[in-house]
Amino acid sequence: MEERVFTVEELATFDGKNGRPAYIAHSGKVYDVSGSGMWEEGEHEEEHSAGRDLTDDTDFAPHNDSVLMPFPVVGVLK
Repeated sequence: MEERVFTVEELATFDGKNGRPAYIAHSGKVYDVSGSGMWEEGEHEEEHSAGRDLTDDTDFAPHNDSVLMPFPVVGVLK
């Protein structure tokens, strides 16, 4: 199966609002965080929104990027 390639504009449509899936990008991979209680309505800790590339944001997070390991990778960010 070929990996789906997301543009920044396409990723923005997966914001977790109004029943849409919540996708985030990190280090070129796009993750589906829809099933996480930490991402309800596409918001995480009132600081991060789904539909965005959060690579730079993890520099300031109280955790490392290994927290993304349980989430399915649904594609790559172009």
